[in-house]
Amino acid sequence: MSALREALRELPEAVFADLLEGEEAYLVVIDLPGTTGETTEITTEDRRIRVEARREKTVPADFEYVREDRSLFVDLDLPLPPDAIGEDAHATLDQGVLELEIPRRPPTEETIIPIEDA
Repeated sequence: MSALREALRELPEAVFADLLEGEEAYLVVIDLPGTTGETTEITTEDRRIRVEARREKTVPADFEYVREDRSLFVDLDLPLPPDAIGEDAHATLDQGVLELEIPRRPPTEETIIPIEDA
């Protein structure tokens, strides 16, 4: 089982995510309601992808919180699969749905190593 799949399974219950795999890329889809491109930052370092998002929440006049379960911040730290190229990833955020496309390295061709008789 890939480390990325396992990390997505261990996300907090309030964060919903899908992982799709294609021949040329991985696609991670994460629901981040209340976030925008301006309030979300994605970085890659040391074979990991970090998503930091801040939700915009407003309290209508004449109301106050009795219960507040929706966190203002969502921080995710996900490992990259061995064949992923994190620095070439591309992200879009539309109506609180983040789509993160991470290219894959092409498979290496088989190489035959010559053997010399001693």
